[in-house]
Amino acid sequence: MTIKSMHHVGITVTDLAAAVAFFEELGMELEGKAHMEGEFVDGVIGLDGSRSEIAMLQTPDGRYRIEFSQFETPRSIDGSSHAPIHALGLRHIAFVVDDLDDTLARLRPHGAEVVRNVETYQDVLRTCYVRGPEGILVELGEYFS
Repeated sequence: MTIKSMHHVGITVTDLAAAVAFFEELGMELEGKAHMEGEFVDGVIGLDGSRSEIAMLQTPDGRYRIEFSQFETPRSIDGSSHAPIHALGLRHIAFVVDDLDDTLARLRPHGAEVVRNVETYQDVLRTCYVRGPEGILVELGEYFS
């Protein structure tokens, strides 16, 4: 048996509102928010007495989701949110955009910073990495038709 699909990627943040605003500006849509606590949640995530707020965002086509969690208790620990791309573990999320320059202009007021350069690969793609809220690395790519 194989998996049916991927449901979501989870990211823990200290400022849920900033993360939601950034990714909504990118074009993701808020699917819902919820308060999470209790035996069921503790049993799933392995933390006793946890309380958190979550927000689920989805891509416009509804295929992909990111779940952002902000913990009230226990207090979040620093997981090297500004680690470089070659550090072990989950490092970036990639999105295809219609207009890279416009996307960058809209994200800058939300704290997005290009990691180094916007680069062009042959006549196929313009791409770059940006750091968003909480140091989340986001790869943006505009493909040429």
